[in-house]
Amino acid sequence: MPKWLKTSLKILGLLIVLLLVVLISLTLYVNTHKAKVLALINTELKKNVDGQIVIGDMSSSFFTSFPGYSLILKNVLIRDKRFAEHKHTLLNAKTLDVSVNTAALLHGTLSVSHIDISDADIDLFTDSTGYSNASVFKKSDKKKADDKNGSSASAELGKFNLSNVNLSIDNRKAKKLFKFDVHKLNGEMNFPDSGWNGKIHLDVMSRSLGFNMQKGAFLKDKAIEADMTAGYNEKSGKINVASDNLSISGDVFKLRALFSPDGSSRKFSFHLVSDGIAWKSASSIVAANISKTLYKFGFEKPIPLDARISGSFGGGDPLLYITSVIQNNKLIIPGAEITNCNFNVLFTNQVDKAKPLGDPNSVIKLTKFTGTYKNLPIRIDTGSIINLETPIATGNFVSKFSLTNLNDITGRVVRFTSGSAALNLRYKADIINLRLNKPVVAGDIAFKNADMVYVPENLHLKNTSLAMHFIKNDLVLNNIRLQSGRSIVLMNGHVNNFLNLYYNAPEKIIVDWQINSPQMYLAEFMGFLSGHKKASVKAASRGNSGNVIDQLSNVVDRAQADMHMHVANVHYKKFLAKDMNAELLMSEDGIIIKSINLKHADGSLLIKGNLIKSDVSNRFAINTVVNNVDVREFFESFDNFGLQSPTYQNLKGHLSASTNINGVMKSDGSIVKNSINGKVGISLVNGALIDFGVLKSVGKYAFPFRRMGYITIPRLDAVFDIKGSDIVINPIKLSSSAINADIAGTYDMKGKNTDIKFDVPLRNPKNDSTITDNAERLKKRYKGIVLHLAARNNETGGIKVGFQ
Repeated sequence: MPKWLKTSLKILGLLIVLLLVVLISLTLYVNTHKAKVLALINTELKKNVDGQIVIGDMSSSFFTSFPGYSLILKNVLIRDKRFAEHKHTLLNAKTLDVSVNTAALLHGTLSVSHIDISDADIDLFTDSTGYSNASVFKKSDKKKADDKNGSSASAELGKFNLSNVNLSIDNRKAKKLFKFDVHKLNGEMNFPDSGWNGKIHLDVMSRSLGFNMQKGAFLKDKAIEADMTAGYNEKSGKINVASDNLSISGDVFKLRALFSPDGSSRKFSFHLVSDGIAWKSASSIVAANISKTLYKFGFEKPIPLDARISGSFGGGDPLLYITSVIQNNKLIIPGAEITNCNFNVLFTNQVDKAKPLGDPNSVIKLTKFTGTYKNLPIRIDTGSIINLETPIATGNFVSKFSLTNLNDITGRVVRFTSGSAALNLRYKADIINLRLNKPVVAGDIAFKNADMVYVPENLHLKNTSLAMHFIKNDLVLNNIRLQSGRSIVLMNGHVNNFLNLYYNAPEKIIVDWQINSPQMYLAEFMGFLSGHKKASVKAASRGNSGNVIDQLSNVVDRAQADMHMHVANVHYKKFLAKDMNAELLMSEDGIIIKSINLKHADGSLLIKGNLIKSDVSNRFAINTVVNNVDVREFFESFDNFGLQSPTYQNLKGHLSASTNINGVMKSDGSIVKNSINGKVGISLVNGALIDFGVLKSVGKYAFPFRRMGYITIPRLDAVFDIKGSDIVINPIKLSSSAINADIAGTYDMKGKNTDIKFDVPLRNPKNDSTITDNAERLKKRYKGIVLHLAARNNETGGIKVGFQ
C-alpha cells in the first residue's frame, strides 16, 4: 500500500472518531443538562412570544438530521394572555422536531434549520372586536435584528414538514373560517437577498374555505393535493404561488395566486383554470347556498373553467369572475334538456363597480347561445340573469324552424303537420323557483303555411299564417289566415294590457278581432261547442303556471274574443246566408251574440242571444227578427225547426217572424229534440199549404170537392208558444182558398196529447177574396153550417179528426 494512502486513511479514521466523540459528547451534554437546554429553548422562544409557552419534555437525536442535531420537543403548548376568555389554544403539538446547528448549540445559541410538526392543532382565532390570539407573537424589530451578527441566518428556515396537523383560521370579525386537516405539508426554502422562495408539497383535507360564513363555505370536505412553488419579494411585499397540478378531489387545476400579507387589507387573488370538470364536481366546490341551486342544473360532459377570485382577508365578499366556453354539450335544466349546446358564459358578483360585491350586484351572462330543445332550435344572442337575490332574466331570443318541431312541446294543445316559424323576441322575467315567471316580451312571432289541429276542439286548420307583435304590454295580431276545410278566415286583432293580464287575470283578456271571410262553413267550427274546452280549463292551472304550454292553454281557454265579422257566404248544412255582419263576444262560458245581420232566402235575419257551454250540451237563448224570407227555403235551411209537420215541402210564401226561444244544442250543432221553449210570432203573405196532412184529412170527409192539396193563403198571422214537445196554437183565423177555420189548441210532437180544435164553416170561401168590406166578409165567414172538429192523436201516434 502506498504511504500516502495509508496516511489518508489514518486521517479519515481520526476525523470519524472525532465526529463520533463530538456527537456522543453532545448527546451526553443534552441528557445531563436537559433543564439548561429547555431553559435555553424557552428563552429563545419567549423572545418572540408574549403569552404562555409550555414544553412537556425533550429528547435529542443526531441521526434524524445528521450532521445537524435534532431536539425533539413533546407536548408543546402556546397560548396568548387572553386564552381564558376565548378558549382557543394557538398551538397544541404532540411532537415538535427542531433541527439546530450543532456548533451554535455548543456555543450557547440556537439556530433552527429544519422543523417538523406532527399530531398538532393550530387554531388561529380572531374575535368580533378584531383581537387575535396571534398577538402572542411579538412584533420583531427588523432593524435591531439586522444589526445582530448572524441573526439573519438563525431566522432562516431551510426545511419544514407538517403531518397530521389540524389548522383552523377563525376570524369572527370578518366572518371568515378556514379549516384544514393537513395530512402532509413539506417544503424547502431558499433565502436570496430579495426575499425567499421555496418548493412545497401539499396534501390536505379542506373542511372549510369560508370567505363569508353568512353565505357558507367553499371547498367543504374536499381533498386537495398539489406541488407548488412559492416566492416572496421584499420590495413588492407580495407572495406568489403557482401550481400546475392542483387536485381538488381528483379534478386538476392550474393555480396562480398572489398574496399581499403586509398592511391591514391583506389582499389575495386566485386564478384557477381547468381544462374540463364535471358540473357536479364544480358545483360541490362552492358554498352550500349556491350548490343546492347548481345541483338542479347540469351538463352531460365536463366543461372548461376559468375562475378568478380576489379579495381581502380583512373581511368582505371576494370578487368572483368566472368564465367558460361550452361546446357541443347537453344542458340539463329543471324540467328540460337542451342538446347541442354552444355558448360562452360569464359570472361575476360585481356588475356595477360603484356598488358593493354580492348577489344583488351579480350577473350570469350568456352570449352566442345555440342549442336544441325537443327538436326546436334555440338561438340567444345575449342573455343575462341579474341580481341573484331577486333574479331577473333578460335577453334576445331568435329562432327559425319547422313548425312540426313544436309538437313535442305544444302537442297537447296544437299539433302541426307542416309550416315554418320565425321568432325574434326580447324578454325580461323574474325567476322564481328556477323558472321564468311572468316574462315581459317584445318582438315578433310569425307562422307561415301551417297545417295544424287545435286539439281541445279537434279543429283542423290548413295553410294558416299569422304575425304576432308584442309592443309594450299590448299584443297586436295581423296577417292571420285560417283555413279549415273549405272555410277561409282573414283576421287582425289587438289585445290591450296583454302581458299583465296573461298571468294575473287571463279571464279579463279581450282580443278585439276584425274578421273577414269569403266563405265560412260553420260545421267545421262545431268543435268549439263540444265541451272539450271546459274540461281543458278544469285541468289547467287557474293561476300563473310555471309550464309555458299549460299557461298558454289556460289563457286560450279563459280569454274572451270580441269579434267583428263580415262574411260573404255562411254555410251550415242546408243553410246559406250572404253578406253576414256579426258582433260576437266569445268566452270560456260560451258566446254572446250582440247582433248578427244576414241575408237569406230573399229576405233578411237579425239575431241576438247567447249560448252557454257545458260538458255535455249547450243551452241557447235566441231573439230573432225574420223579414220577408222565402218560407220554404227558410224551413228547409233550419230542418223544419224540429217540427214533424208541416215541413218545408208543405209551405210556400214569404214569411216574417219574431222569435224569443231557448233550447239545448248538441255538440254537433243539432237541436236536442223537444228542448225548445219560447214564443214564435209569424206573418205569412202570399202563402200556400201544399199537401198538408191534417187539412187533407179534414177535407177528405168534409170537403171532397175542394182543392185541399193546394190551399192559397193571402195572409196568415199566428202566435205559437213552444213548450218542449208541445206547440200551443193561440187562436188563429185561417182564411184560404179552400177553407176558413178558427184554429186553437196544442200540437204534441210526441204523438200523444195533440188536441187542436177547428171551427170550420162549410161554405166555400173560394170567392171571399173578392169581398173588399171586412165586416161583410166576416159576416159571410160563419154563414151556414159550422163544423166543430178536433184533431187528436190515435193509438199509433197519428192524427185523427172527429167532432168535438
